[in-house]
Amino acid sequence: MKIDFANLTYQYQLYKDEIDEAIQKVLNHGKYIMGPEVGELEEKLCEFTNAKNAVTCSSGTDALLLAMMALDLKPGDEVITTPFTFIATAETIALLGAKPVFVDIDEQTYNINTSKIEEKITNKTKGIISVSLYGQPSDLDEINEFSKRCNLFHIIDGAQSFGATYKGKAEVHYCDIYTTSFFPAKPLGCYGDGGAVLANSDELAQKIRMLRVHGQNKRYHHKYIGLGARLDTIQAAVLLVKLKYYKKDLALRQEVAKKYSKKLKNVKNIILPFVKEDRTSAWAQYSIRALNRDELQEKLKESGIPTVVHYPMPLHMQKCFNYLGYKKGDFPVAEKVSEEIMSLPMNPYLSNDEIDYITQKVAEFAK
Repeated sequence: MKIDFANLTYQYQLYKDEIDEAIQKVLNHGKYIMGPEVGELEEKLCEFTNAKNAVTCSSGTDALLLAMMALDLKPGDEVITTPFTFIATAETIALLGAKPVFVDIDEQTYNINTSKIEEKITNKTKGIISVSLYGQPSDLDEINEFSKRCNLFHIIDGAQSFGATYKGKAEVHYCDIYTTSFFPAKPLGCYGDGGAVLANSDELAQKIRMLRVHGQNKRYHHKYIGLGARLDTIQAAVLLVKLKYYKKDLALRQEVAKKYSKKLKNVKNIILPFVKEDRTSAWAQYSIRALNRDELQEKLKESGIPTVVHYPMPLHMQKCFNYLGYKKGDFPVAEKVSEEIMSLPMNPYLSNDEIDYITQKVAEFAK
């Protein structure tokens, strides 16, 4: 059996006629930059999340940059975040001349350990970026307690979590700004790069709209130093079609995750994902931990089962962050998890036969 990790081709075939028609409509009207589909998508994203404002942009990375620029992050400021995430979370802090300050992760959820945040707050701390890793929100109430008491901004990096909930509501309602990614392999993905910034503040949203078009408040009049960070109209058209079916796809992801967990719960030598009861995950990944990860990955590959490691090296150990002065052992939980974590195929279209085959092989090879 040959398993597809994300099954993007199958999803395209499901919605092919609608997607082709949507793309053709853009080709016909020729408004490739900031065409009508972009504004329509932003309205639909607001409807989906009950956010007041959604501003699409060119990637999840640019979404983070726009968010921090809107919140006036300056060189020398400090931003607290997790070392166990994709590099964009901390890279964007550094690009703006600020300093990423890492906090170790919780060993169950792999998100930032909120009990360790307060000790890292200094008079230079400007904000906190929490990451909803693999699709699950962090402990947002606890983070907001620190941010409000210390007058810090809170950005949620939701590159993997669009559609997740915390206490019954979308994450945008628990932060200053929520960012997400529409990279093709994300739960809601386009056919290239794309992202969005969501905010309930009209003032912040208006600034972000200007920042994404080089700080313009009207054509060729620039209020801010900004970016060229617009979402292509064709990508917006694709997302409009896929967003129509996204609640169904999220429910299917939940079912796949439940089936995995049920079939793997008695397998020794692996640790299953854990989602807290007061929140839901978008299940961008289904990630297990195994002591013999490398061997397990190789044997699964030989059996036609692709796996991915998200992420093999924590950010504090990356060469580009040597200047921060961290060393191995500074964040032991993140380091331990990075050596054991691996993601199994996850998409809404995995069949029962495929799930049976994957879980049988994991049980056979885990040790």
